[in-house]
Amino acid sequence: MPEKHCLPYHDIKALPRIAARLFKGVIAVRVFDRIRYHFFTREFLLFLVVGGVNTFNGAFLAWLYAFLIPNHNLAFNCGYITSNLIAYYLNSTFIFPEPLSFNRCLRFALSYVPNYIIQNLIVLLFYNLLGYPPLLSYLLAAILGVPATFLCVKLFAFGRT
Repeated sequence: MPEKHCLPYHDIKALPRIAARLFKGVIAVRVFDRIRYHFFTREFLLFLVVGGVNTFNGAFLAWLYAFLIPNHNLAFNCGYITSNLIAYYLNSTFIFPEPLSFNRCLRFALSYVPNYIIQNLIVLLFYNLLGYPPLLSYLLAAILGVPATFLCVKLFAFGRT
């Protein structure tokens, strides 16, 4: 009598299905390992802290610029740019220690483009199409956009793997 874990001859056709399940399991483990490698790290935790500081800086600086610049949209953009320069300094100093450079600063700024696109698509989906409240849509966009931004900053701006 064959052992339970052995396949009888008539189940030989089941091998491709079993192999596919095992392959999917291996892929899932590899994907989880990659997620853990990038996101369960000190770098990611610090990135979240710097992101919180950057969010505050952006709002505060936009508010300050509004006293000097009568156009609030322009004041917001000036605050956004200034806060991202501060974020670049904080990322270069505390998260991915690298000397400051214009080239890296430019790559850092470009690494925020995917985040901008992702966040706008999330707001479009949740607010415009699904009818969620605006604040909840903005929060979802911020939360869901963070991992993509972290990877762009880590891999593109600072060249870490």
